[in-house]
Amino acid sequence: MINDFQISEHFSLKEFECREGKEVKLHKELIIKLEKLRSLIGQPLIINSGYRTLEYNKKIGGAERSQHVEGKAADIRKVDGLTIDEMANMAEMVGFDGIGKYSNFIHVDVRKNGPARWDNRG
Repeated sequence: MINDFQISEHFSLKEFECREGKEVKLHKELIIKLEKLRSLIGQPLIINSGYRTLEYNKKIGGAERSQHVEGKAADIRKVDGLTIDEMANMAEMVGFDGIGKYSNFIHVDVRKNGPARWDNRG
């Protein structure tokens, strides 16, 4: 598989592929901060969503200016033993610019237009 190789100690490029097709775009700072978060949490992080093409992002109802389209965002599945709030607090400690809370995952990103925080738990 073309994207099936390690890009850091704990992540492979394949984990960030668009769910439709094999396209991928990935910002270096995202991986650096994800590695820091992984070290802080002390458990593997499962990426639910990384890069999204414009078409795929629109298809799934993603935000119009989604950081996923820029390769600057990841949605991380909830880790056993931690709450969403605890995971978000750890993402804050690591320095993520965008942090979103959802029922079973957190969104993290490395946007550069100021911090963004939201809570979409239902």
